[in-house]
Amino acid sequence: MSMRIKPARDRILTSKMTGNTITKIEAIETSDNIIGWGESTLEGHTEAIEGAFCDLRERFVGAEADNIQDIWQTAYMGRFYRGGPVLMSALSGLDIALWDIKGKKLGVPVWQVLGGKVRERVNVYGSIRGDHPSEMVSAAEVRKAQGFTVVKMKGTDATSWIDSSSFLQATADCFKQVKSVGLDVGVDFHGRLHKGMAKQFAKLLEPLHPMFIEEPLLPTQPEEIADLANAVSTPIALGERLYSRFDFRPYLERRAIDIAQPDVSHCGGISELHRIASYTETYDVGLAPHCPLGPIALAACMQVAICAPNFMHYNVTSEDDSASEADLHTYMANPEVFTVKEGYVTALQGPGIGVEIDEERVRRANENYVHKSSPWRNPVCRGEDGGLREW
Repeated sequence: MSMRIKPARDRILTSKMTGNTITKIEAIETSDNIIGWGESTLEGHTEAIEGAFCDLRERFVGAEADNIQDIWQTAYMGRFYRGGPVLMSALSGLDIALWDIKGKKLGVPVWQVLGGKVRERVNVYGSIRGDHPSEMVSAAEVRKAQGFTVVKMKGTDATSWIDSSSFLQATADCFKQVKSVGLDVGVDFHGRLHKGMAKQFAKLLEPLHPMFIEEPLLPTQPEEIADLANAVSTPIALGERLYSRFDFRPYLERRAIDIAQPDVSHCGGISELHRIASYTETYDVGLAPHCPLGPIALAACMQVAICAPNFMHYNVTSEDDSASEADLHTYMANPEVFTVKEGYVTALQGPGIGVEIDEERVRRANENYVHKSSPWRNPVCRGEDGGLREW
């Protein structure tokens, strides 16, 4: 039976959903009244995503919703300028919603349509925050009580090109204290380091056995990251700022990474995340999707994680991650599906992406966003000399 995409009734987006991130939830509706939910988020570029998604949605009104691959390829290849964070993030929301629709139409979870599961549960880890070691240790203890066995901590604040040895030692000392809680720990440098500092940090942390170091350099430097990967035994993770399998190619060909971290809300949705999973597997690289966002992105990640042989783990926000009025579970009618037990979440079983959205709650949040909220902007960091530093 033909199932075509209907014109939009309205725009649906939410305000601060997790932490300081504007998370955008979109709905696609078909001619037989199936609603699919997608999540297009590009932190700090809210208005750009809104416009790009509206363009995509209107472009495919009347299209056969079952033809996900044709819609994806047309959205990507059917224009002279392609790729990049804005267009790929908008495409992500559309693609996730179409997979949600297909699963609901068939009455099965998306992972079943992707080939079936290879695991019964999915390994997850929680991020911890804090400006002082004591705050990070306390946050790690909370995560442990929530059922996590792995956490990720920040490596540094904004740094100068080459910083002092005391700066290095402070991170190592903090790492030791967090690990003493009894958890495995990954360290995220957020691309804040330059080559000289990255080498020092990697060597200093190597004997402490971090589970991984994430974005030790900016994702514009595949050669330098490959050099770093060859210099230390610690696994190198990277990928949240890569937007397609084509972007991953130089890192894989140079053997620069051990863990790929594509973000389902930035990399083209479930379709491209599934392709990246297969592509990275051929290079013996693990898949650890970046997902500190809302429940739709989290569920979309899980659909691929359940059926990808090289999946390792991914980060998940918890109900207390947010300082705002909304958190991971706010817009869900079935939050229990994300319960963490002994570091794992049980494979989702519901049709589509497996989460039920409280549409009225989303609409109320949208009204608040439209009338009261300002789009989030990431901070701009400067050093003591006034010079700009990586955030």
